[in-house]
Amino acid sequence: MRNIIFILILFLGINITYSQKPDRCTRILFVLDASRSMIGKWESARKIDVARRLLAKMVDSLSTKENVQMALRVYGHQSYVPPQDCEDTRLEVPFSENNNGKIQMKLKMLEPKGTTPIAYSLQQAAKDFPNDDCRNVIILITDGIEACEGDPCAVSRDLQKRGVILKPFVVGIGLDPDFKETFNCVGKYYDASNEDRFEDVMGVVISQALNNTTVQVNLIDAYGNPTESNVGMTFYDMFSKKPRYNYFHTINLKGVPDTIFLDPLSDYRMVVHTLPPVSKDSISISPGTHNMIGIDAPRGTLLLKRPKGAQYRDLQFLVKDMNGNLVHVQTVEQKERYIIGYYNVEVLTLPRLKIDSVEILQSYTTKIQIPEPGIANFSAYQNGYCAVYSLQNDQVTWVANLPEGESFSSLVLLPGRYMAIYRPISAHNVLEAIKKEFEIKSGASVRVTFY
Repeated sequence: MRNIIFILILFLGINITYSQKPDRCTRILFVLDASRSMIGKWESARKIDVARRLLAKMVDSLSTKENVQMALRVYGHQSYVPPQDCEDTRLEVPFSENNNGKIQMKLKMLEPKGTTPIAYSLQQAAKDFPNDDCRNVIILITDGIEACEGDPCAVSRDLQKRGVILKPFVVGIGLDPDFKETFNCVGKYYDASNEDRFEDVMGVVISQALNNTTVQVNLIDAYGNPTESNVGMTFYDMFSKKPRYNYFHTINLKGVPDTIFLDPLSDYRMVVHTLPPVSKDSISISPGTHNMIGIDAPRGTLLLKRPKGAQYRDLQFLVKDMNGNLVHVQTVEQKERYIIGYYNVEVLTLPRLKIDSVEILQSYTTKIQIPEPGIANFSAYQNGYCAVYSLQNDQVTWVANLPEGESFSSLVLLPGRYMAIYRPISAHNVLEAIKKEFEIKSGASVRVTFY
């Protein structure tokens, strides 16, 4: 086994909620390698002595932090090799308040004995966290690669896909280039070339485990300015595909996009819930700095005006993109904002009013006036079957069927030429059907009788 020390940090997203507060509870599980190779010397002392000295110091400093709990899992410390015990791992100090003394005492009692079951220890470590709404972090400290049949990379991928862990980190000492490459599938690599560097890296890791990072999202208009706002945003973990944060974009009192908080241990896919939505993939957050995310989201407004009268009070219309995909169902007289471009509009009148290639412009309200309809009043000497068709450009298009059980009914219709075909319910011959053509004018009514 190579004499190497590396730290694998696995961020666990158990019970992730959509809006995470910066002061959220954090649980840190230290997973320490106490296998036989940890007896080897590294700079000033044995590797196990350096690791537990620095770990004890870190635990002591963390004990003063608010909203932080710690636990300790150890592997390779129960069974001597040979033979090889690939299930030699145990939760020695579970999560609880003020348990730093127990962790430090357990560290003093450890003596390296066995093998290095990294993959199995990570699988078991995922079960050590209480099932509640805390940020759960694993810090694995070991001096060698997997010594059993397990595959840490496969375990990491599986847990990430299931949303159990997020981005891992690997911090190693003396790793040759070929060996470092084997951990690219596990997580992000950091190099600790000596004991001081090892301590510094631990500090960086803990800082990232405890703190979120500030982010400013710029929604860019058609002129290249971050003026768009007042829209929801969802951030998905890129690996697990699960949502982690929901925010509502806001321009603050200084006139700039307000600050949000994101966990730097993930890469994100951001979806801005415009109409239609816009998205950006593979967003990496740099910890310790204020991050800027820009995305094009230029918008204009669409408004359909109904004519005078009460006929179209709750009328709705469909807004589709140029490929025919439904973008939104909007109500007449209610404004809605859309990404700039061209859309097809279909108003749910009788017959349906179709308006193609409606252009939405930046910061401009596109208004469409719906023609004033008329009313057709139908009456017959007995109940029957009746259908109404529009007659336009030598085309006969079905518009509506009248109620079968009624001899009197009305339809609100757009202006135009129409035809109604009626057959009494008692008639059993197609030739007994009655056809009537009529015209609808705006604001007027027409009577269509079948006698």
